[in-house]
Amino acid sequence: MQDALNAILAKAAAEFPALASRPEFEAAKARFVGPNGELTAVLKRMGSVPKEERPAAGRMVNEAKARLQAVLDASLARIEAAAEAARLGPAVDPTLPSPDPGPGKYHPLTLVREEMCRIMHKVGFSVADGPEVETEFYCFDALNTPPEHTARDPQDTFYFPPSARFGNVARKNPGEKYLLRTHTSSVQIRTMLKGPPPIRIVSPGRAYRRDTTDATHSACFHQLECLSVDRNVTVRDLKALIDHVFSSLLGPDTKIRFRPHYFGYTEPSFEVDLSARHLPKVNKEWIEIGGCGMVDPSVFASVGYDPAVWTGYAFGMGLERLAMLLYAVDDIRYFYQNDLRFLGQFS
Repeated sequence: MQDALNAILAKAAAEFPALASRPEFEAAKARFVGPNGELTAVLKRMGSVPKEERPAAGRMVNEAKARLQAVLDASLARIEAAAEAARLGPAVDPTLPSPDPGPGKYHPLTLVREEMCRIMHKVGFSVADGPEVETEFYCFDALNTPPEHTARDPQDTFYFPPSARFGNVARKNPGEKYLLRTHTSSVQIRTMLKGPPPIRIVSPGRAYRRDTTDATHSACFHQLECLSVDRNVTVRDLKALIDHVFSSLLGPDTKIRFRPHYFGYTEPSFEVDLSARHLPKVNKEWIEIGGCGMVDPSVFASVGYDPAVWTGYAFGMGLERLAMLLYAVDDIRYFYQNDLRFLGQFS
């Protein structure tokens, strides 16, 4: 039996180092330790070994199995390393200059954001920013969203554990929770708390909601919201601004209409629909694009503005929805896949 085991080991030591692929390895392994393999055939002969010789024979078999397994492991590691090296390609020196022939390009969402900010800047609006980690006061309470509102449910909003602390985001009220902002309307509250009107701001940025990702939804998305507060601001001013924004962005053939709606922090409130049949892949007469309305007096009261003196309007929309319209993109997930074949189309 010792001679048979030595012959098997010598054969394996000569055969496995020459294997170059995983299929070859598996086929060779089956010839040695498979159901009909050479080592398996030796093990089947153990039943015919005399009882007094079995302990010594068992030790020989176990030693042979261990040595054969070491040959198998070394061969498999070598084959896998070679396959990984082939997949990675030639070594890259990260200190060398980039081989790309030209400069990078802006992301399509960046292009839309910057164009919207440019349009708003031309009519007197400035860009305002705020933290993405917020408290319940700025995201809900000050915006007239009551505690029982479904938007505050953990199934809709990302809350941090009660023990979380953020040094740059102070709680307005004791015990309120930290969360990822569900809209950039919180920037409007922070701006109004900084000083008196008049205010004309636009606040682009990321927002987060517990949405299931599909072709039109994402848990992380981008919003752009606008706030104007002054004396004698009316719905006519709001409608005129939205008409101007979308005709500037999408072309003069774009039409806008308001539909009555409900939002907690505006009254009256409207859904904004646009008709842009001149754009590619717009197959409907009207599509919803955002929401707007006159700022509710209770919101002014929460930031110390006198609603008898000041009025204002606010509107907001998703930048992904605008980019999908502008560039004829039919799946929101393309914006987040970092596929250069997609991103290289924009400039």
